[in-house]
Amino acid sequence: MKHIIIGTAGHVDHGKTMLIKTLTGTDTDRLREEKERGISIELGFASLTLPSGRTAGIVDVPGHERFIKNMLAGISGIDLVLLVIAADEGVMPQTREHFDILQLLQVKNGIVVLTKSDLVEPDWLDLVREEVREFLAGTTLEDAPLIAVSSVTKEGIPELLQTIDNMVEGTKERASSGLMRLPVDRVFSVTGFGTVVTGTMVSGQLYVGDEVEIMPTKINSRVRGLQVHGSKVDRARAGQRVAINLAGVEVEEIERGNVVTVPNALIPSFRLDAKLHLLKNAAKELRHRTRVRLHIGTDEIMARVVLLDRDELKPGDEAYVQLQLEEKTVASKGDRFVIRSFSPMHTIGGGRIIDAVPKRHKRFKPEVIEALATKEKGTPEELVLQHITSQRAPVPAAEIAGETNLPAGEVENAVQKLFKEQKIKIIPAENKQLVILLSRYRRWSEQITRLLAEYHRKYPLREGYPKEELRSRQFSNINTKDFQNLLQSMEADGIIKLHPQTVALPGFNGEPTGKDANIVKNIEEIIKGNKFQPPRWKEALKQANIKQEDGGEYLSYLTRTGKIIKVADDIYFHRDTLKQAQEKVIQYLKENNSISIAETRDLLQTSRKYALPLLEYFDRERITRRTGDDRVLGARARN
Repeated sequence: MKHIIIGTAGHVDHGKTMLIKTLTGTDTDRLREEKERGISIELGFASLTLPSGRTAGIVDVPGHERFIKNMLAGISGIDLVLLVIAADEGVMPQTREHFDILQLLQVKNGIVVLTKSDLVEPDWLDLVREEVREFLAGTTLEDAPLIAVSSVTKEGIPELLQTIDNMVEGTKERASSGLMRLPVDRVFSVTGFGTVVTGTMVSGQLYVGDEVEIMPTKINSRVRGLQVHGSKVDRARAGQRVAINLAGVEVEEIERGNVVTVPNALIPSFRLDAKLHLLKNAAKELRHRTRVRLHIGTDEIMARVVLLDRDELKPGDEAYVQLQLEEKTVASKGDRFVIRSFSPMHTIGGGRIIDAVPKRHKRFKPEVIEALATKEKGTPEELVLQHITSQRAPVPAAEIAGETNLPAGEVENAVQKLFKEQKIKIIPAENKQLVILLSRYRRWSEQITRLLAEYHRKYPLREGYPKEELRSRQFSNINTKDFQNLLQSMEADGIIKLHPQTVALPGFNGEPTGKDANIVKNIEEIIKGNKFQPPRWKEALKQANIKQEDGGEYLSYLTRTGKIIKVADDIYFHRDTLKQAQEKVIQYLKENNSISIAETRDLLQTSRKYALPLLEYFDRERITRRTGDDRVLGARARN
């Protein structure tokens, strides 16, 4: 069954609330002051059963100019409007302002209801009809049905109900597959249940037990209960008036203007990029950085209008702007908004959000305007590609939907299409996919290849470029995990070769050649030739006629490849010699159960200077185990 929200609009005292009571039996004026003054101040809500049996929600808005902000909070989520005009007065100031708001919010489905028809003569009613048709000419409601009714005599009410039913039949239902969002228009507490918020669910669906987040304050909660049109339900969906009983949240923590949504789905922002239209009947031009009242969803926020390509916007014109807010809000691409002048308060314009979490823009930059034009009119592929292009690091594909305000399914299809068109590279990662411009991936591949070639020439005996050093020096904008994923992708493409801590070119093995090979062999022989009393490293270099400043590379190579092994500070054994020492010590322990430092010294025909470090090394390797001053067989030697 369709779920449609109907809203009222019109001048104060033109009979909106009386009409809703006649249609639904519900008096939407619930406040004492409203009863006493005979006008609506706050939003009113009712449920309407149509001749077909369908049920629609009704939002009754106040008509007085002082309560326009309340009207805006209710009108933003409607699918069909009843533009109420009293037959005895015709089009009045708030009729015009309410109608301007409807046009700015792009409410295209509507019925014009001429109320109080019992108070005028037929000829007068015909004149009012002509006035209204002239007023609506050239607007989205130019061809809207126009029905005269009386809430007193009930004349015209059946026709109105049937017309509403017919229009509901042709009205497109809101998507329940998108991101769940409910802008809050009321907050109250129910004894025994706690905090309740109400609003019109503009997209998505919600179940009892779901985890939710109240934005922009980032308060987490759980749905304890749901009501739609006063009835308990297990699920609520887009297009319904919904009451949510929230767990673990106090009434004081929520206010009108907040948005109930899925956790981590929306990002609060102090800025919004938008296309702004200034009404033709605005009193004057809008100058750069004018302070205005921004109405978006059910929220009202003070903001400055940053004109990006001009110093003033003339009435009737439109331009790309950045709205700089005095408080954070959350929005999605495509959301409509209205702005009113700071003082005196009049509706002066409105438009559509292009980017809900933009960066600060420099003015008079053609590339900024071009980017906004793409975001405004672009296809999902163009929007996704633009977002990927704007990022300096690989982008998690799952986060693109939130950044572009596109449905997740559209983003997934766009990513696959861009990949097939060879515009992006998909990088597999743990539990996610990263995406990057293919041109950028190739450029980085060339950059890394060039850096590695230079590094290998400079350090031919090293295994490769240390990964973290490469990242921090050349790609510091990419985190360690994502950089590893990037490198793994390059390895899979045959561009590089990865080692646990380093990266190298595929054909590079870090083995010495020519002169270096002879030097390495000579150093090996010097250390090995002195058996269990090898020379200190500096002495080995001296014997090999190698400068001390050049020795580090040879030492790094020899230890990396395990040709020589560091036993203690400045004590290096050749691996063959160390293996012999190990075998001798193990054999001795198997025959004698324990061995002392002196016995080790004698066994290996060395000195205490080498015997003690050797035993301590064997302790670390679990070849031996210290007991008092002696050693016994360690765990590894026993196996």
